[in-house]
Parts: sequence; structure tokens; C-alpha cells
Amino acid sequence: MRRQTCRLSAKEVSNKKKPGYYCDGAGLYLQISDSGSKSWIFRYTLNGKNRHMGLGPVHTVSLADARTAAVQCRQLLLRKMDPITARDAEHAQQSLEAARSMTFSECAALYIKAHRSSWKNTKHADQWTNTIKTYCGPVIGPLSVQDVDTKLIMKVLDPIWEQKPETASRLRGRIESVLDWATVRGYREGDNPARWRGYLSHALPSLKKKLRVKHHPALQFSQMAEFMGLLRAEEGIAARALEFLILTAARTSEVIGARWEELDLKASIWTIPGTRMKADDPHRVPLSGRALEIILNLEKIKQSDYVFPGQKIEKPLSNNAMLKVLERMGRNDITVHGFRSSFRDWASECTNFPRDVCEMALAHTISNKAEAAYRRGDLFEKRRVLMEEWAGYCYDGSAIMSR
Repeated sequence: MRRQTCRLSAKEVSNKKKPGYYCDGAGLYLQISDSGSKSWIFRYTLNGKNRHMGLGPVHTVSLADARTAAVQCRQLLLRKMDPITARDAEHAQQSLEAARSMTFSECAALYIKAHRSSWKNTKHADQWTNTIKTYCGPVIGPLSVQDVDTKLIMKVLDPIWEQKPETASRLRGRIESVLDWATVRGYREGDNPARWRGYLSHALPSLKKKLRVKHHPALQFSQMAEFMGLLRAEEGIAARALEFLILTAARTSEVIGARWEELDLKASIWTIPGTRMKADDPHRVPLSGRALEIILNLEKIKQSDYVFPGQKIEKPLSNNAMLKVLERMGRNDITVHGFRSSFRDWASECTNFPRDVCEMALAHTISNKAEAAYRRGDLFEKRRVLMEEWAGYCYDGSAIMSR
């Protein structure tokens, strides 16, 4: 009587060449395709339906292994379970576990990639990348994001919490954001151990005192005429950029990123697009006589799309270029951004221009939402007068107006 199982031998499996199915018994078959490739098939019937389940190629799955796999399939059938469905469920579980084994560094990289387009400049993305790599990398970077807990986060933050409070505070927030992202994406479960309130607030001292707003050192507006006289004697694009920044009360990024297409020289207007503004809204800047003169002089030697090109003409000045001018002038006691404060102090103490006019000159947003909803104009003509008087004061120091 022919055996019901184990009908094939290893030699037969190796020698058979003709395409077809060769039964080993109890549902296990050797399949030879028209191309000559060999594989194992398990045939079975469940709920009146005939099904074929592949067990793998002969060059990878031996005869003994195929028989073991067939036994496991028959055991599932005894419990009224479909072997194919069971296999697919196992593969899905393995895929889920693999997804959840994403490391913290991998999740951080994906978070940065997902949000990079919404950040205004590459510097912000670089800061994210560098702080995560420097402080998180050695401790939690290679670990599964699911395994990151409060103890590990404390290990990251403890060394810098007191010594580098601003960096530590930002890093904690970035870790929290990455873990929140990983949770939403299904890579981890549970509460966020990097959250401050209710979590790290119990383990780390508050940084409120250390993180109080530090104002940028500013030049006293009464010293402006003397300073501007010295600045005007300085040569170079960076010196002219700094002079222009002071006259327009603009921010560093707005000035160094200025392009010729933003300027209407006939109307003496510089329109900064919203993409380069802190509040995301376009900002029109009236140019005083001296500010326009600076631009017209630069137009004569224009070689770049940027009004204030850097060492490479296709690139703008660096963020530190104007600070270097101050250092060259021996003024390490003040900052570039501080000149906005100088302007604001002058406007408050030496003029009667309305507060709104002065705030709009600085492109400050209106914090009161109701007021902002009713504001339609940008008080441009009033700001033109203000900036012309500011320019006069910057050079002779006597234009103290009463309005």
C-alpha cells in the first residue's frame, strides 16, 4: 500500500524536472513551473473552498522544513483556522512591531522632514537637527522611541539644565514634539514623558528666572548722531546695510534678505514680502532721503539680486556681518537688533507720533484681536513723516519734534 505521507525523497525532489505537481502527502506538493523553478505548495479545503498556500522555494526551504510547515498548517485546520489568514495576521503583527521599533533618531529625522517646509529658514531646521544629534543622539538616539521614558529624558537634560538653560528648555520642547508625533503615527503608546506640566516639572527646577527676557543692548538715542557720523565713515556693504537698517528700523533678516525687486525707487518704498516677515504679512517701508541715497549708490554697482550681497554675490550678507561692523567700531556694548529699541525710545520720548504709527514702523503685530480686526490701513503716509524725522535726528541729533 502506498504511503499517505512522506512520499517524496530528497533525491527525487532534486532530480524531477517535468513541470507539474508532485504529492508528498497530506496536502504537501512539490510544484515545478514551466520555467523549471521548484517550490512547495500546501493544498487544502476549508468551508468548501479549495486553497493553495505557498511555503517557499526549494532552494530555500528543504523537504524536511516543508513537511514541518505542512504539519503546522494541518494543526491550524484542526482548529478551524485558515493557514493563509493566520500567516497574513502574523506578517501584519511583525510589520507593526517593526514600525514600533523605530528609533528616536529616526522619528526625529522624519519629524524635521515633515515640518521643514513650514519653518521660515534653514537655520531653524539646522538647530533642530544639531541639538537632537548632540544631546539626544548619545543617550536615546538609537533606542526604540517606545522605550523613551522620563529617566532617559532626565539623563539627556540633567547635564545642561542649569548650565545651558535656554538650550535645555528648547531641547525639552523638541523632544516632546517628536514623541507626540511618534504617538500620533503609531510608533509609541502612552503619555509623553517629556511634557513639562505634571511630568518634568516635578523632577527639574523651573527655568523661569533664568529665561526671563533679556533685552538687546541698545545705543542711547541721544548718542545716535555721533554714532551715525562714525558709521557713515565706515566702508563696505555691511556698513551700508547697518546704516540702512537703523534708518528703516528693520530687522537683520529683513535687511540682508532685501532684493532689488522689492524696491520701488521712484516712490521710495521698500515692500518686504510676507514670507520674510516675522508676522507673515507684507510690510511696506517708507524710505527716507538718506535711506534712498544708500540704495541708489548701491544700484550703481549692482551685481546681484540682493541689495546687500555677501562675499559671494549670489548670496546675501551673513547674519553676523553687521555685528562685525560694530566690533570693528569698538562697540561690543550694543547689538544690531538694539537699534530698533533706540528708534522706539526716541519716538516715545521725543515725538508725539501716535503709538500705533510707531508700532507699525517696527512691523509689530496688534495683540488685541478685536482691534486688529478693525485695522485696515498701514498708516503709511504718517510713517513716512516719522521715518524722515528719524533720519534727520540720526544725523544732526536736534530734530526733536513736538506733535
